[in-house]
Parts: sequence; C-alpha cells; structure tokens
Amino acid sequence: MGRARWLVLSTLMGCGPVAIAETPARLEVVAEPDTARVFVDERFVASARVLAVRPREIPAGTHHLTITAPGYFPHDLEVNLPSGTTTIRIALRPIPP
Repeated sequence: MGRARWLVLSTLMGCGPVAIAETPARLEVVAEPDTARVFVDERFVASARVLAVRPREIPAGTHHLTITAPGYFPHDLEVNLPSGTTTIRIALRPIPP
C-alpha cells in the first residue's frame, strides 16, 4: 500500500464515527377541541389549532405526547415519530358535569 493511501486511510479511521444528519420529524395534530394544548416530552409545543396548520419539527424518535384542554380528560400517548410528517388525530373526552 502506498504511503499516501495509508495516510488517507489512517486519517479517516482516526476520526471516529461520522454523524449523519437525520431528517427531523414533523408533528401535525388535529384535535377536538382545536384549542387543546400539545406537550412533547413534557414541554409545551403549541395548540392543536396551530399544529394542524403549521406542523412542528422535532427530532425523529420516540416521544411522550400529552394533549390537554380545560373541561376534557387529558390524553397521554407514546409515539415513535419517523422522519417526515406524522399526523395525530384525536377527540378528547369531555369531563361529565
């Protein structure tokens, strides 16, 4: 093996793993009521009304979603969001009077 080729190989091997940027997930939520608040991993993201029109980019992978609205039972779900757009459609259950 020539010296130049050995230098290139040893340099590449010494760099460690190369990080490849993954396309983010885009979360779209269509909820009833559309005023429901959407939390991803316990952080407020936006109202369902906003996410229905303008999906939010988040890292692809498994996330915990909580959807809440006054007068309705909260809904928790764990979702694995792949790259690209995922739409969550949900109708929250009203709390009986």
